[in-house]
Amino acid sequence: MPQTNTEAGKSQSTHPYASFIGEVQRPGRYLGEEFGTAEKEWDATDGHMAFAFPDIYEVAMSHMGTKILYKVVNDQQDLLLDRVMMPWIDMEEKLREEKVHLVSLEHRKPLCDFDVVGFSLQFELTYTNVLAMLELGGIPIESNERGIDMPLVIAGGPTATHPEALAPFIDGFFIGEGEEELPGLLRSWVELKKSGKSRLECLRSLAENFALYVPQLYEVEVDEKSGFQVVKNQREEGGAPYPVQRAMVEDLNKFPFPVDSPEPVAEAVFDRAGIEVARGCTEGCRFCQAGMIYRPVRERSPESILQTLRGSIEVSGHDEISLTSLSTADYSAIVPLVNKVSEELGDDRISLSVSSLRAYGLPEETLNAIRSVRASGLTFAPEAGSQRMRDVINKNISEEDMLNTARRVFDKGWQRMKLYFMMGLPTETYEDLGAIVQMGRKVHRMGRERYGRRANLTVSVSVHVPKPHTPFQWCAMDTLEQVDEKQRFLRFEAKKARLTVKTHASDGALIEGVLARGDRRVANAVRAAYYKGCRFDGWDELFKFDSWLEAFKENDVDIELYTNTIPVDGRLPWDHIDVGLAEGFLAQEYKRSMKGRYSPPCSKPFGGAENLDRKLDKEHRTSGGHHTNIEDHDRDERRLICYDCGVACDLDLMRDERRDYLFQLDAQKRVAHSASTSQAEQAPQRGAPAPPKRAFQGASARIRFRYHRTSPAHLVGHIDTARKFPRILRRANIKPAYSEGFNPKPRITYGPTLPLGTESVCEVMDIHLLEKDMGPLDTLCDRMNAVSPKGFYFESAELIPESEKNLSKSIEERSTIVRMVLLGTPDKEEQERIKELIESQVAMASTATSLPLTVVRKKGEVERDATDNLRSIKLVAPDRIEHSFAPSGTCIAAVEISQSMSPQPTVRPEELVRSLLGDDAKGIWLESLRIELKLKPIKTPALHTPQVAV
Repeated sequence: MPQTNTEAGKSQSTHPYASFIGEVQRPGRYLGEEFGTAEKEWDATDGHMAFAFPDIYEVAMSHMGTKILYKVVNDQQDLLLDRVMMPWIDMEEKLREEKVHLVSLEHRKPLCDFDVVGFSLQFELTYTNVLAMLELGGIPIESNERGIDMPLVIAGGPTATHPEALAPFIDGFFIGEGEEELPGLLRSWVELKKSGKSRLECLRSLAENFALYVPQLYEVEVDEKSGFQVVKNQREEGGAPYPVQRAMVEDLNKFPFPVDSPEPVAEAVFDRAGIEVARGCTEGCRFCQAGMIYRPVRERSPESILQTLRGSIEVSGHDEISLTSLSTADYSAIVPLVNKVSEELGDDRISLSVSSLRAYGLPEETLNAIRSVRASGLTFAPEAGSQRMRDVINKNISEEDMLNTARRVFDKGWQRMKLYFMMGLPTETYEDLGAIVQMGRKVHRMGRERYGRRANLTVSVSVHVPKPHTPFQWCAMDTLEQVDEKQRFLRFEAKKARLTVKTHASDGALIEGVLARGDRRVANAVRAAYYKGCRFDGWDELFKFDSWLEAFKENDVDIELYTNTIPVDGRLPWDHIDVGLAEGFLAQEYKRSMKGRYSPPCSKPFGGAENLDRKLDKEHRTSGGHHTNIEDHDRDERRLICYDCGVACDLDLMRDERRDYLFQLDAQKRVAHSASTSQAEQAPQRGAPAPPKRAFQGASARIRFRYHRTSPAHLVGHIDTARKFPRILRRANIKPAYSEGFNPKPRITYGPTLPLGTESVCEVMDIHLLEKDMGPLDTLCDRMNAVSPKGFYFESAELIPESEKNLSKSIEERSTIVRMVLLGTPDKEEQERIKELIESQVAMASTATSLPLTVVRKKGEVERDATDNLRSIKLVAPDRIEHSFAPSGTCIAAVEISQSMSPQPTVRPEELVRSLLGDDAKGIWLESLRIELKLKPIKTPALHTPQVAV
């Protein structure tokens, strides 16, 4: 048998959600038993923090900031950081119904038990989720209602830089980047709580020593020019710091990107190993808040990136690596880096994706490198269709750039492309909107000329929301009527061009805009919307626009005040937050935008690299301004552009650092391409897809694995489970054979699907392994067990001849034990009555010729007959399955049910038992264990023993 959770070092005490976790969607979201989780003892650490993400698990597990801070804090011997996410609607209802607190994933502690609860604020439409998590976690929603014994509630992330709409609910907003200050802040709070000071005095001490904005320490007043409630400067009277200055990590290499983050149990939105290559952006797009608040650009060294890449592949087992930043194409050594990464990946079946590409960003040689290890589409964000509009928003690409890039992408074999645009931008006209459709039509035509109907172009148009700390923070938002009219225009024009254009709901953008530019009066509406049931406001299917309008009306929130044009000389609700920009810089860029004046990218040579020597081979430069080799870098003596934005950039150091990065990548000189290479050799023939590079795999062996799947893996669905096995193989350095074609997959055949919530000690699957890399057969299970998530245990590996039938046709019968557990403490009479009922019902079922029952499937309720596949049903010893997801109770009976596999069973064992129990099933919890899969005997022995390397 595999190790139990207790044997693996986890407490075996019953999980708070045990009695109802099987009743909610995707229970794997709440397990907290991921591979790679930090194993730390609660009582062995002094400071405890819950990192709270106000969205569902699948979104949270894609967030890079969570991974970074998880490692930063848990690397401290005296500190501990757990994760907690917003439960989905059904789980929230269950928590309230059962009167159970929201608990952390790792230690299953309610939020009120932590010293610090820190929220990551990525999006304004998660604000009601923040309030829900506080209340579910046992923490008063209002900051001024918390005593010294309650956790310190802080919030960070991009929207913490305009915090007033959440000010009454958060003790302190951490401004900036937390790697250097967060551990010290946690330690300081733990010590301050012991000092005997009041909570407000402790908060004041934190505000004096950390980049923390504490709303309770500040008064507000209405500014006559803007009409907003703004924070008063009380510093001269001995008040709290004004403005609150951000924290910034000057050297990202001091905090290497983690390679050992928890692996998601349920599929994450971005289910790959992402590596942050840089922070900040040089482009200065005027709508982009992140590009302003994360200045200056800081890059990780190629050595650090490559080291992280190697570790991520080894530790996580992912088959896709993503290089990520606000503008990855602007990483100064992106061309040689991508080439080096493609060499590192080699023929190891690992895909490379490069996020946030610009149309000018990658030369042809780098597209070749990406293409060699990736077969899906690419995404670009022109943001605006016309050149006039791109100059207004400061988007540094031309239509020629976009079309040239599209031509090269399609010529390299990609069949799919996505283009992202915005509507509602300042000074926008219908001619600008029409240009979106025209650009999309031209790109789509290129793809159609190349691939016909197989060419796929997605054009997505979102609604612009003016954000604080950007040059557009003073601009008006389009009204709902204006947005609706423009979207109708776009759809009409797209229909004429035979182009599909996706648009986004305007009502959600309106609420986002009010929350982003809101003051403390808006916070009252946030509270009201929460009590009206608003949750997951960024999810279209759950968004309650009417409830938000009611909340605004009841709290005298004038929507037009927060969405109209704001006078430039008026004070703003976020003026007290200093993100590092000089006073007047944003206003200067705003004025330039209104004149349609473009500002070239900062920290790059003026005019771009192409103006250094127009005779340079275009294959060896990018129009983004960065050189691909030391030879060209040293020839360029032009000054780097600087706008004196207030961020103190050392341009000489930046230039030297870029040279060093090229040196690390051995990019000494431009590589000359062979002049004899014909165009036909450089690009595939038109009309046919470009074949991806495929190496000869070699001989493979069909190995049949028998394995256990027990708690907590029994609460993970089949699709999410199937996603784990290739990663287990990769971590164990065992290489499977792959299918052929353009989207190759590991050759794995699974046994019959295990119902969610059922444990098993007899699962089976066939995997084709490459003989040359397989290793001794008798070591495979040990190697895989060493790197498997909790709940998986590989028992045996057997060589199966290729002549044998497919696994699904080899299984004849399955047997499952269903145990009946009375929850609570029922009296003996009740236990005896249930036992007699079960005995009589099992006796009846064992001889019945028909057992009709109603089962629930995706399409609703359907009628089934359990005898169609029933081989036998009998009573067995009522032993319990002991683990933390089994609620406490008395097991009074158990039945063993055997079902034939041909035809496929249509009734699950627990459904049959529940039907037999009738109305008494309501008070009984069922636990299921699959104990046997009966396979047909192998007819022919294996013809040879794999020639494996030891």
